[in-house]
Amino acid sequence: MNIDAIYSSPLRRALDTAQAIAGYHGLTVQVEPDLREMEVGELEGISIAELGTTFSQFLLRWRQGLGTEKLPGGESVEELADRVWAKMQLIISRHDHGNVVVVSHFFTAVATICKALGWPLTTIERIRVQTGSISIIDFTDGQSRLVSLSDTCHLKEG
Repeated sequence: MNIDAIYSSPLRRALDTAQAIAGYHGLTVQVEPDLREMEVGELEGISIAELGTTFSQFLLRWRQGLGTEKLPGGESVEELADRVWAKMQLIISRHDHGNVVVVSHFFTAVATICKALGWPLTTIERIRVQTGSISIIDFTDGQSRLVSLSDTCHLKEG
């Protein structure tokens, strides 16, 4: 497949992957801060055990609202989705007839899938996207179509 452009989150784990893809295709990575992962604020670096004790009431509210509540010192799923979708719309407008690779993170990917397909953001918890997987969305004639979700066949050895 011919790739016309590669965009990446500035976070190292995504950027390293994007640079490997870009090198193979002779392209330059376009770093976009709005493709970064969800800002988790006070939850950054907290273990699962600490999360359950220190933020138990918040987690309960977050779960009941299916992730619509804002993370303490961070952003809500809705804020993330709006940020990422605005950037995706710009990328789509720049390359409306091309193939573009966007390397990002879990919440960024599932929020994009929800927005592209017109699904409510509460659907995020039902979507499974594996680390290093490929999901393909076809944006043709103003329509969005999910072609592939969390494909990991390229990661299998031999």
